[in-house]
Amino acid sequence: MAKESFDKEIQFLRMLVLTSGAFSRQQFAERLGISVHTFDKTIRRLKEVVTSMHQHLPQEQSREFSETIRFSYYDSTDPLLLFLFRAKSVKESESQRISLLLGAMNKQTRSAMELLNMCCNSLSPGLPLPDEKTIRSDLKYLEEVGVIVKEQGPRPYRYRIQDDLVRNLSDEELIDLYDFVDVMANTQVPSVQGYLLRDGLKKHLLRNQARQHAVESFLYKYHYYSRILDEAHLFTLLHAIRHRRNVRFLYFSPKSEKSYASKNTNPLFERETEGKVHKTLPLKIVYDHQYGRWYLLSHGREGIRKYRMEGITQIEEDEAVDEVWYEEKKTKLAEKIRYSWLIDTGRPVTVRARFYNPEGSEPNFIKERVLLQGQWGQIVFENEDSFIYEITVNGTTEIKPWLRSFGSSCEVLEPIQFRREMIAEWKEIQSYYESV
Repeated sequence: MAKESFDKEIQFLRMLVLTSGAFSRQQFAERLGISVHTFDKTIRRLKEVVTSMHQHLPQEQSREFSETIRFSYYDSTDPLLLFLFRAKSVKESESQRISLLLGAMNKQTRSAMELLNMCCNSLSPGLPLPDEKTIRSDLKYLEEVGVIVKEQGPRPYRYRIQDDLVRNLSDEELIDLYDFVDVMANTQVPSVQGYLLRDGLKKHLLRNQARQHAVESFLYKYHYYSRILDEAHLFTLLHAIRHRRNVRFLYFSPKSEKSYASKNTNPLFERETEGKVHKTLPLKIVYDHQYGRWYLLSHGREGIRKYRMEGITQIEEDEAVDEVWYEEKKTKLAEKIRYSWLIDTGRPVTVRARFYNPEGSEPNFIKERVLLQGQWGQIVFENEDSFIYEITVNGTTEIKPWLRSFGSSCEVLEPIQFRREMIAEWKEIQSYYESV
């Protein structure tokens, strides 16, 4: 995972996908809160990453950057925006150094001092030479993310590539594993680490001349680009939750006209940002599968706060808090969202809805879906034609899209105000389809 922030690239790519490249350079720069010059530098950086990803493709299959990023359902079985996680926004010297370290440990174990000597002798001229502390820091990072493993034995410790998985399985077993990882990465959350494993398996199989059709078994997509991009912050927040630490970040609400603000190091060019710095204690992370959104629930000076993770930038960990105090806030949050369909903390209301059984259909897919997705709600009445479902939730805003997704198979009965809202919405939709 990335060692340095790449908030700008994340927000840039999210906007590019959502607008399908409809914005001009100036419009993109204004929306991101950066200069056109910085926008052009970001484009060049991402083009280089795309080129490095697709260097194995024939010339006739290469494409322009904007075409590469646009969503094309069957063009590729790779989630293209994932390359940010693979490439990282790292310095050139760090990129070369890590590549040399991995290459040196590929066939045999190495000690930190052996790796230091190899780096000093092999780095490109002009790049700064690392010291022992830098090499040990790189080794610690690579070990934490599971790329290398420390061998058992006396000092000095020796390290090797963590490739036990591919070394101990046959090609047939690896193909079966690839198919399983492919399905799970496309249907489960979080997914980034699954995609990274999938990509590693794919490259290994292709290096071993595995049949191409055996690797590309499925042509489907089940991911949101924003979901994958927001996982850049997911593991940072999970780490903060695990260690009971506050976090600090610059936040842009969904209503904000800008989604990013550059870090201005030159006071002559300093500008006001539309984001707001927040310091808060992460308590829980919630994923909305219907819209592909991640939410952070936390405790701040104003009490319980809710953030959409797509608006979080420049995130940093802060000081730790007392364990007893943390558990107290966590219990308070659990009580607040006890009846939340997702994250709503409003006043509880009881919703009653009638679901109509499909005619001549067996099994009853309407009832099966309600029982599967209806959380703690219950069926309180049933006959041959329909059944009544009842649930107590914090407000009706979050449950509304789910009820609406059943179309004419669902009729809201109570509360009466909620019923009127649904009637008004359906009348509005009907007006869109009146004859012209």
